[in-house]
Amino acid sequence: MSENPRFRQAEAPLTERVDDLLARLTLPEKIAMLHQHQPAIDRLGLAAFTTGTEALHGLAWLGEATVFPQAIGLATSWNLELIGRVGTAVATEVRGLHHKDPTRCGLNVWAPVVNPLRDPRWGRNEEGYAEDPLLTSLAGDAYARGLAGDHPRVLRTAPTLKHFLGYGSETDRCLTSSNLSPRVLREWELPCYRRPIERGSAVAVMASYNLVNGRPAHVTPYLNDELRTWTTDEIFVVSDAYAPSNLADPDQQAWFPDHAESHAAALKAGIDSFTDADNRSFVTIERIDEAMRRGLVTEGDVDRAVRRALTVRVRLGEFDPVDDRPYADITTDVINCAEHRELARLAARESITLLKSECCLLPLDPARHRTVAVVGPHAAKNYTDWYSGTLPYSSTVRDGLAEVFGDARILHTEGVDRIALRLGDHYLAADADGVHLVDEVCGFDVFDWGNGVVTLRSTVNGKFLRAADGSLAADSPGPSEWVVREMFKLDRRPDGTVALRTHASPGNTDLGSLTAQLDLGPRAARLGLETLVDGAADAADLAATADAVLVVVGNHPLVNGRETEDRADLKLPPAQDRLLREVHAANHNTALVLVSSYPYAVEWADHHLPAVLWTSHGGQELGRALTDVLTGRADPGGRLTQTWYRSACELPDLLDYDIITNDATYQYYRGTPLYPFGHGLSYATFDYSNLDVSHSSAAAGDTVTITVWVTNTGRRPGSEVVQLYTHQQLSRVKQPLRQLRSFEKLTLEPGQSSLVTFSLTVDDLHFWDVTSDRFVVETARHKIMVGRSASDIRLTASLSVRGRRIGPRRALDHPIPAVDHDEYSGTTLAATGDPTRGEAVRAAEDGAWCCLSGIDLTGAHEVTLGGDGPPVELRLDDPYAGTPLATVPPGASPVPVTAADGVHDLYLILEAGSRVTDITFR
Repeated sequence: MSENPRFRQAEAPLTERVDDLLARLTLPEKIAMLHQHQPAIDRLGLAAFTTGTEALHGLAWLGEATVFPQAIGLATSWNLELIGRVGTAVATEVRGLHHKDPTRCGLNVWAPVVNPLRDPRWGRNEEGYAEDPLLTSLAGDAYARGLAGDHPRVLRTAPTLKHFLGYGSETDRCLTSSNLSPRVLREWELPCYRRPIERGSAVAVMASYNLVNGRPAHVTPYLNDELRTWTTDEIFVVSDAYAPSNLADPDQQAWFPDHAESHAAALKAGIDSFTDADNRSFVTIERIDEAMRRGLVTEGDVDRAVRRALTVRVRLGEFDPVDDRPYADITTDVINCAEHRELARLAARESITLLKSECCLLPLDPARHRTVAVVGPHAAKNYTDWYSGTLPYSSTVRDGLAEVFGDARILHTEGVDRIALRLGDHYLAADADGVHLVDEVCGFDVFDWGNGVVTLRSTVNGKFLRAADGSLAADSPGPSEWVVREMFKLDRRPDGTVALRTHASPGNTDLGSLTAQLDLGPRAARLGLETLVDGAADAADLAATADAVLVVVGNHPLVNGRETEDRADLKLPPAQDRLLREVHAANHNTALVLVSSYPYAVEWADHHLPAVLWTSHGGQELGRALTDVLTGRADPGGRLTQTWYRSACELPDLLDYDIITNDATYQYYRGTPLYPFGHGLSYATFDYSNLDVSHSSAAAGDTVTITVWVTNTGRRPGSEVVQLYTHQQLSRVKQPLRQLRSFEKLTLEPGQSSLVTFSLTVDDLHFWDVTSDRFVVETARHKIMVGRSASDIRLTASLSVRGRRIGPRRALDHPIPAVDHDEYSGTTLAATGDPTRGEAVRAAEDGAWCCLSGIDLTGAHEVTLGGDGPPVELRLDDPYAGTPLATVPPGASPVPVTAADGVHDLYLILEAGSRVTDITFR
């Protein structure tokens, strides 16, 4: 090797440096770089490189680090500058630990998550930002920009967007398919990724576990055909863990006959790094080697992927001279430094959302509220999720209030039941050595997390019961691992006894541990349950003595709603709901503080309580931040980024991604939400006036300026998020009822006014037109709406847009893709016979149909259908009583059609198993 090779010359063009290094690698060295754990190459002086440091809301999995609010909480701030600052702090801590231990802490970070939050039951709801694509893309871009830094040449870290594409449920996540119609795909899903890629904030993407329209996301053509067309930069694509093996494993997707073929297809589809088999990179190497031997891939395919990996490494400054590395002097001193602690408090404070406030309960006043009761399982505990770092310290709600009111004035109880489990004349006792039968009464504190799942804390030693290796012991501080072994169910029997069973978490199916340990035979023990302490009643007694009460409840981020497990409903856990009702009955000066990863249906609380607040799990400074807001030191800065529904009954099927047809998310939802998208109150009040639109009409390519005056009419300083929405009032297709176009967060003193200015680009009013397969601005009138939320619109105006008038589709012009239908019943989107390309409409039942609206059939004499399966009947204008046009076997020769000149709605009536790719008229 030359003394100063081109790839080590910092001033050389990026492409030349990458080309130089790539040319120096042997084929085996390049193939080894296709795995997550890239080996060191001593002859070139290359260190080992590992992708995938978790950094969703702090440096995770590698010990103590600053823990910021969950991603959903960061977005709830609606403060892009703040989100960017958090990204900067996280990346700085990554750099600091990398300086100390580059092997454990790599610089390719797997964040942010930009999957839109379609359904609040999704287990990973906490990881995303919003149900709106604009807000999601802006928050993702801000966080990624903070992670990447602003140095003109060197990345602070290399951000990776997760998870491409159509990922939003955990139920059988590797086997289920997300139905993304052309409009849902291009108007709602892809924009979440596009902005961070186009702006260069994110340099990498992770593919998702699920299938998209019947094809595994790891071989979707959208990687190369869409994502990589948004920029001229190289985009590095990593797989999700073990997803490459899923492609061929018989108990998973089994999309390919063997791993060599699946890995070859993934490589060609755009996967550059295989996260598989943990650190056993030889598994991937052997599969790629076999694919090479069989001619399934070429060295050029390998080079293309390795080039992208090397581009990231060059951009991270890895090969630059030591004295020319802008982040080389960052050490572990930055981890949990004072600046980051203060930022964590600010971020938590800005995300706290006041959902309801009446009767002057809030803000709390130490002069007026002499005693404050803080009750509930979250009152004195901060929980962390799977993607959190280790808390360096923890400020709880009780701690924060005690700093202001004094410890003696804060009353506290967890409000959980304490029970004893009796077997015959003996009681169960648990300690670190196991579960025993004893004569004296021993208890367990029961924490109810919903869906019948509880965790049990032993009164013997204060540790949680844990099932492992066929035995039970109270030896756990609580759920903290990927495999949660602290979850149990108390199954009640008709005779009044209960059976204690472990609840299966991923990797933990060790049911019946109690029976096995106590040697009671194959049947579960029939245990008597005695309530030693009624937690809700005790909390009510305590609350009755206080001037104000805070009931602090929510979810445990590792139980019932997490990665691998969706929620079954939106309800509060029954014990938490009872606690809330009994405390309120004892003292009406009760506020509900929800600390959770997702929305809850708390209609009773909204109807009965004077105040309701929500925050995500806010990290190490949650208690102080909540105290700042509860006492009025700070105004609640949060605004919801998801619709809060009154019941799960208002939601479509969890696995149905068609938000347009299902009237889902705030854009299409026609009901009255419990709390709408964008909702959040201030301690101040605001008046909106003098809405002005610079033009009454505009055309594609124009920009319209919209101004509105906002005045703080309250007696306190307050923060407000002014939101701009639009609605297209006439269209060929179903349009959103409201769609966020812009927003501005501002803080105003009492009596202060501010002129808020929005720029609305008319081209952004486009939608995906299936008749022309492109975005179109349609001639129509648009309603301009400005307000405090999607439902609280204060002022409106009109804008006439001159655009395109969409006419009928001419049947003879070109084949019509079946996926470009307008309506459907009983069909789904599926892959074609090609494992890597093409989409079709497939019938899930007999009598299924899809409709192509406005087809001009003038001159059509025969028709063919691409696809396979049973014959398809074509009818005009009605799926049941319409005029028959032809019956066509997919994939067969042309079939004559009945003369049908003119414009018609064309219905395809399918039998179960029919699969249609396109319709061609001649």
